[in-house]
Amino acid sequence: MLEYEQALWNQHYRLIAGVDEVGRGCLFGDVVAAAVILPPGRMIEEINDSKKLTASKRERLYEEIMECALAVGIGQVDSAMIDKINIKQAARLAMKKAVEQLDVQPDHLLIDAEKIDCDIKQLSIIHGDALSQSIAAASIVAKVTRDRMCLHWDTDFPEYGIAIHKGYATKQHREAILEYGPCPMHRKSFLGRLLNVQEQFLF
Repeated sequence: MLEYEQALWNQHYRLIAGVDEVGRGCLFGDVVAAAVILPPGRMIEEINDSKKLTASKRERLYEEIMECALAVGIGQVDSAMIDKINIKQAARLAMKKAVEQLDVQPDHLLIDAEKIDCDIKQLSIIHGDALSQSIAAASIVAKVTRDRMCLHWDTDFPEYGIAIHKGYATKQHREAILEYGPCPMHRKSFLGRLLNVQEQFLF
């Protein structure tokens, strides 16, 4: 998990930020990104792609990452902007915002399968959250951050069950949208086929 970081350390880069996002495939809510700079040489046991970890382990690792990180930045883009510019561009924008929120300027970025519009040197790594500790740390921070946001969204829109499925297209979520219609936080551009089915039932 430190192969990419070690190669950059060997080139005298010290402030390496891992960058990742979560929520790209959701029907509801913001896409959230994190940028994390860990101390050079620091190894965190059990760190991995956030999708491969239990919720309790993500929470524990989140606390460890936040405690030892040199800097953490969070970026988010809401559903209205996702509908306006498309999810790929929104994910990139959230990542850029996360980097801009770092308290210190990174020397180099390691990014999970994307490119960010900035002047900082960067490397895009396919499946980076399973190959780079820095990216995995960012994936954990982004996932825990968004999951906590989902708890707040659930209180505002309890009929959709956001706290359970986190906005993804589960059967429960799709049925709730058909029953209650979309709310302002739903990504309308993601709901075309589902709403067309609803119209067929109505008309």
